[in-house]
Amino acid sequence: MAFSNPGFSQSPAFSEKGAAVIRQERAAAGQRPVEYNGMTAEQLQDLYTQPAAGPAETDRMTYEDTITKTVIAFAVLLVGAAVGWFVPALAIVGAIAGFVLALVNIFKKRPSAGLVLAYSAAQGLFVGGISSIFEAQFDGIVTQALLGTAAVFVVTLLLFKSGKVRASKRATKIFMIGMVSYGLFSLLNLGLMAFGANSNPWGLRGGDIFGIPIGFLIGIAVVLMAAYSLVLDFDQVKTGVERGAPSIYGWSAAFGIVMTVVWLYVEILRMLAILRGSE
Repeated sequence: MAFSNPGFSQSPAFSEKGAAVIRQERAAAGQRPVEYNGMTAEQLQDLYTQPAAGPAETDRMTYEDTITKTVIAFAVLLVGAAVGWFVPALAIVGAIAGFVLALVNIFKKRPSAGLVLAYSAAQGLFVGGISSIFEAQFDGIVTQALLGTAAVFVVTLLLFKSGKVRASKRATKIFMIGMVSYGLFSLLNLGLMAFGANSNPWGLRGGDIFGIPIGFLIGIAVVLMAAYSLVLDFDQVKTGVERGAPSIYGWSAAFGIVMTVVWLYVEILRMLAILRGSE
């Protein structure tokens, strides 16, 4: 896949050259074929009757192991979110730390469980902090955003698992164009707000088209992009498992999924706030 979640893009386990890299890593770790020269008939028989080595014995990436790592990452995120909820000021610290750790994880060739969990904790502080701030203004909005995020995640996963939704080169190119366009819009909007060119609390998002907030319309498009990003995440996990990537790359999968889900949640939270603020 030419384009993917940056959480996976630097990991050789999910690239076209991944198979060669994995073979080199296994060779360096001493995982070479067993030689049978000099073995007795009894030894050969014992070897023949032994069960085949599974993914756990060969240290390969599996769906079960990846799910476990992802759950652990989300658990750490929730702990951080609980702290951020009671100390909203930590949202700024979490946002900065999360951005730095995201870059480190993206460009690190071999994933690190510690760095992925540190990223999850930082994002937890950020998510918890802004959730507390939004909840103080709009009662019940966090519950709505959580339900919306869970719904998008579950529906996307079920559609992917059923084979009805798959990543394609054309769709991914459209996704990347949308991402670049949204990034430019966000930078422009931030600049206008920072220099006082737009006094609306939401900037350009605060305008409306035929009575519908622009921020709500943009939010729908961004949620769809985040959902497709989840499809890319699931597709990369599938690729890693099928290629027999080392289990350590399950942390890359956990990082990518956490990053996408946090993005999805924040966009839904902002979209709901804009919609409720216009009432």
